[in-house]
Amino acid sequence: MKKWALAAALIAAWFVSPVNAAGDAAAGATKAAVCAACHGADGKAIQGSYPNLAGQHPQYLAKQLTDYRDGNRVNALMSGQATNLSDQDILDISAYFAEMTKIEGVASEENLELGMNIYRGGITSAGVAACAACHGPAGAGNGPAAWPMVSGQNAEYTADQLRYFRSGERANDPAAMMRGVAERMTDAEITAVSNYIAGLH
Repeated sequence: MKKWALAAALIAAWFVSPVNAAGDAAAGATKAAVCAACHGADGKAIQGSYPNLAGQHPQYLAKQLTDYRDGNRVNALMSGQATNLSDQDILDISAYFAEMTKIEGVASEENLELGMNIYRGGITSAGVAACAACHGPAGAGNGPAAWPMVSGQNAEYTADQLRYFRSGERANDPAAMMRGVAERMTDAEITAVSNYIAGLH
């Protein structure tokens, strides 16, 4: 009986958490002004090592900003930016970027087939599941689960994150799902799938 009560409490906490609450995009426009310096006024990052944010699920954005603020994800630049954000600030900024038109990227022809095979079918010999299993065949992700849309994401940024998951430098993935995937991937495989994702739409 106690287990059911605990489960119910956890589920209730999830649905009322900042990740699942609604933000005000209009208020977020003002609060996100400083974000444009790196992520662009239209949500398209100014360089490949930064993520595109336009059209990203607000639940995912809210989780990442909360993790930066609370120390569960560490980055010299983002951790400082998020330090003084309130829960409402996070929701508003996330709503603002989520309402933008998503970015359509372009993949290089080099290693494209390898990247496609990994994204769609995984790496059977290494026990790596297909990326599409969680992020969807078109890279749309899963908003309610706070799994990111990866379609059109900068290849350099995606590859960096996979390497951070592999090394454990990034560890804010639920149940270590991404760490479990990335630790079985080679640099060449990470580069290939990141390239494929950049042109996925």
